[in-house]
Amino acid sequence: QVQLVESGGGLVQAGGSLRLSCAASGLTFSAYVMGWFRQAPGKAREFVAAITSSGSSTYYADSVKGRFTISRDNAKNTMYLQMNTLKPEDTAVYYCAAERRFGIPSARETTYDYWGQGTQVTVSS
Repeated sequence: QVQLVESGGGLVQAGGSLRLSCAASGLTFSAYVMGWFRQAPGKAREFVAAITSSGSSTYYADSVKGRFTISRDNAKNTMYLQMNTLKPEDTAVYYCAAERRFGIPSARETTYDYWGQGTQVTVSS
């Protein structure tokens, strides 16, 4: 059984930082592209960042470039999202996702095979 579990969310003031983690089990982690998506109330789920199966390449939404860093540790079956200079508009539920792929990661949620339950990130003004 595949399981993705996010952690590290919480309440932070604007300008602060958080690090999210996604622990994976039940899959060959190194064979999967990993991604982060987020969804705010009343809005569609949107792409945040993705990383290739080996960790060699990363991709970011324009809204987070220069502030967020995605990484992975295949030996620990864990993916991370370091979020710096947080803004109120970053407030959302953040989801971890996995896709069995060795190529370029997708920004479309429909291509991902597995999802975590999400972790809430709230950024206050």
